[in-house]
Amino acid sequence: MVDYQDFAAKALRDETLTRSECQAVLDSPDERLLELLQAAFTVRSRYFGKTVRLQMLQNAKSGACQEDCHYCSQSATSTAPIERYNLLPQKQMIEGARQAAASKAQRYCIVISGRSPLDREIDEIAGAVRSIKQEIPIQICCSLGLMNEGQAKRLKAAGVDRVNHNLNTSEAFHSSICTTHTFQDRLNTIQNARAAGLEICSGGIVGMGEKDEDLIDLAMALIDVKPDSIPLNTLHPATGTPLENCDNLTPQRCLKVLCLFRFLHPRTELRVAGGREHNLRSLQPLALYPADSIFVNGYLTTPGAPAPEVWGMIEDLGFKIEVEHQPVAN
Repeated sequence: MVDYQDFAAKALRDETLTRSECQAVLDSPDERLLELLQAAFTVRSRYFGKTVRLQMLQNAKSGACQEDCHYCSQSATSTAPIERYNLLPQKQMIEGARQAAASKAQRYCIVISGRSPLDREIDEIAGAVRSIKQEIPIQICCSLGLMNEGQAKRLKAAGVDRVNHNLNTSEAFHSSICTTHTFQDRLNTIQNARAAGLEICSGGIVGMGEKDEDLIDLAMALIDVKPDSIPLNTLHPATGTPLENCDNLTPQRCLKVLCLFRFLHPRTELRVAGGREHNLRSLQPLALYPADSIFVNGYLTTPGAPAPEVWGMIEDLGFKIEVEHQPVAN
């Protein structure tokens, strides 16, 4: 019988699990889920203790995207009934940062729809970031689509700390969920952001019809990317998208995937991201045994748990909110 603590021990030695060991995590019986979570927590607690980092999103430009990402309610092929608007004024982005700080978020992420940001959008976001940094002690992440190194450098100069650009899925499965840009395009943007001196946030989405081998490939690809943060989304199917009927995840499956990513990325911030409330439901608190980060106040086009509710969940677990970026020493 598989001993999940053996996987934890390997992770703590910075040894990568074999593909068969990864599969064993995903295949773990539901009745052994608590054993698996305890093993993942052994790793999580070594590097992050019992702290939880909060993050808040700002959907700063919604809809009208040229890309055909099948999971996204803002894509060119989506008929989802969402709000659609151009880039928010700087004052609204700044107010969002104030709300993030009031929500005890350590990081505020400005997100826009579209393939790539326009120069004027970079200028407006940079201006907002400069103002935020003068007023509020919060880290800034931007998720703006495909970017070149010059655009990334302008963000860095303005005070942006981190760029989010997810791989989303395996290279082999990527064309099944998007045809308007490639997996390599995503890697290029990550390389451009890193060359500009920005931290990297990059993860994926579970539940889009991928196979286990795709999830393992994604987790392995992220080992090469070496992101500072990994957001793990679980698909919340949106009406009017090609994946609107793809709703097959269970809370147990989501927790097993989180454990897999913790074993393969023992020292990396792991965030329970979009779809948390929809897919984990009453088992949401258990996600913080492998993961050390969580969103508050919802997502881009779907609502989520308000900050006070998240604070209460963390407190009930006996965990605590990390207000400043101070990871537990090795």
